[in-house]
Amino acid sequence: MRFAPIPCAVGLLYCVLVLCSLPLGTSFPVQDEGKPGITFLEEVGRLRVGFNWRNLTCPVCKVLFTILDVALLSDVNEERVARAVGEACIRLHLAEERVCRQITELFRDDFIRALQQSLLWPSEACALLVGRSCGRFDIYAPWNVTLPRIPKPPVTPPSPPKPGAPQSRVLFLTDIHWDQDYAVGSSADCKDPLCCRNESGSPSWNQRAAGFWGSYSKCDLPLRTVENMLENAARTGPWDWVYWTGDIPAHNIWSQTRKQQLSELTVITRLIHRHLGNLKVYPAIGNHESTPVNSFPPPFVHGNRSSRWLYDTMAEEWAPWLPEQALKTLRHGGFYTVEVQPGLRVVSLNMNFCARENYWLMVNSTDPANQLQWLIHILQASEEKGERVHIIGHIPPGLCLSSWSWNYYHIINRYEGTITGQFFGHTHMDEFQMFYDEATMTRAVGVAFIAPSITTYVNLNPGYRVYLVDGNYKGSSRFVLDHETYILNLTEANRQPEGGVSSLLPTTSQHDDRVFQRFWYLRHKGHVSEPCIDACKTTVVCFLRSGRYDELEQCDLLEFGGDMVSAVRKTLC
Repeated sequence: MRFAPIPCAVGLLYCVLVLCSLPLGTSFPVQDEGKPGITFLEEVGRLRVGFNWRNLTCPVCKVLFTILDVALLSDVNEERVARAVGEACIRLHLAEERVCRQITELFRDDFIRALQQSLLWPSEACALLVGRSCGRFDIYAPWNVTLPRIPKPPVTPPSPPKPGAPQSRVLFLTDIHWDQDYAVGSSADCKDPLCCRNESGSPSWNQRAAGFWGSYSKCDLPLRTVENMLENAARTGPWDWVYWTGDIPAHNIWSQTRKQQLSELTVITRLIHRHLGNLKVYPAIGNHESTPVNSFPPPFVHGNRSSRWLYDTMAEEWAPWLPEQALKTLRHGGFYTVEVQPGLRVVSLNMNFCARENYWLMVNSTDPANQLQWLIHILQASEEKGERVHIIGHIPPGLCLSSWSWNYYHIINRYEGTITGQFFGHTHMDEFQMFYDEATMTRAVGVAFIAPSITTYVNLNPGYRVYLVDGNYKGSSRFVLDHETYILNLTEANRQPEGGVSSLLPTTSQHDDRVFQRFWYLRHKGHVSEPCIDACKTTVVCFLRSGRYDELEQCDLLEFGGDMVSAVRKTLC
C-alpha cells in the first residue's frame, strides 16, 4: 500500500536512473577509444527480461550495474550511457518519450560526475535498489558528530504560560510550487508527471480540465492563486515574523533551467515583500530550488557544478531579511542563524544535505558542509546565553539519511531545554514527527511540525499555516501553544480560508478512531481521495512517532515487510 497519496515527480528520477542510479568504483580497465563501445541495451536484451521495473532481480541488477561501471570509467562512454538510460526510460514506459529524453539530458552531466567520484560496488547499489537480500548497502556508513563535554542541564518540564501572557503569531509558508505554464482548460489527467500545462493538451471527454485557481490532480499552481494566498495571509495578520521553508518551482523537473529557477525565486521573493511589507521573513532552502532537482553539492565541489549560482542569488534577494553574517553562511552552504527577538534565535538548516535523493552525497555523506557540527556550536552558545532556539528546514528529519537523522535526534535530546520549536514542510501534508528521550524512548522531548503545502500537488486544497508561540517576555518558553491551517476550497471556488486545525498527539489518534479520521481529513487539507483504516492507520501513526529514520525503518520491517519506507520516499517532493 502507499504511505501517502502523493506520486512525486522526484520518483521519476529514481526510475529513470534505475539502471544508472548509484556510483560504482570497481577496477575494470578503461575501454580503448578504438574499440567498439558498450552496447548497453544489447546487454540488457541478452538477459531476456521484460522492460518492467518489477522484473529487476538481484542477479540482473548486478549485471546491469557491472556493465554500467565499466562504461563510466571512460568519458568516451558518457554519451552512450546517457542515450541508453533514455532508451531504458522509454522502454520501461516510465514517462513519455519527450520527458525521458529531456530528463536524461538534464541530469546526465552532474549525475555521472557524482557516480565517477564515488566508491560504490554493484552489490551495494543493488542492495539499496532491490533489497538487503542482494547485498550490503553501507555507502552511508555510520558517523558521529562531537558534542561538547559539558553536562546536559537538568530538564525542567514546560509549564503553560500565565493567562494573558503575550503570544507571537508566526506565518508559515511552504511548498508553493508555482507553475509558469499553468493553463486553464488544459488536461488535468495527462500522461506527463505534471499536468494542467500548455503542453498537457486538451482534455478528452473522460478527463478533467484545469480549473482557474488550481486542480485536484498532479498539477501545481498558477501565479494568481499564489498571489491570492499572500493577499489573504496579509489580511489575516498581523504577524510577528514569517518562516518560509522553500520549494518554489513546479514539478516539471525534466525541463528546468538555472535561469528559470532564479527567475521564479526572484518573483516569489518579491511577491512576499510586496504583500507582507516590512515583516522579517526567515527562509529555508527546498529540494526543488536547484536544477537538476535535489542536486546540492557540498562546499567541496567548486566551479560551475557548485551551488554558488543559487546561493548567491538567494543572498541577494534575501538581504533585506538577513544580517551579513547569516548571508555569509548562506552563500557557503545554504544555512544560517539569526536572532529573531532577544531570547529567541532561529536556525535555518539546508536539509538537502541529509536527503537520499541528493546524489552528491554518494561521494561523501559525513556531515555535509559540517552543518550539524555548526548547529551544535550555535546551540551550545544559546544554552550558555539562555536563548531559546527554533529550527526550520524543508525535509523532515525522520525522512533523512539514517546517520544524519540519528545524529540530529541525538542533538535534539542533548539540547531539549534550548530547542523549543522545529518546523518543516516537504510532504505537502499536515502532520508531525515526535522525538523521545533516548534513554527510555517514552518521554517526549520535542516535536517536528510538518506544515501543509500551498500547492495542490497532488489532490490537495491550497493551504498555509499559522503558529501561535509563547510570546516576547522574560521567562517565555517560546513553545508552540497552538496552530491553525487556512485552506482554499477549490470545489467551492471560495477565496476565503476555512477553519483551523487543532493539535493531535499520535497516541491519541491511534486509539480513538473518530479523532484519527478527523486528523486524516485535516492532514489532506479537507480533500481526501482515499479512506485510511487498518494498515494505513498504523502506518500513519508510525510515521508520526518516528522522528528518526531507523525507527521508521524498524516499524516498516515489523509491520509492512519493507514496503513502507519505499512508499515514503515517493512522497519526497
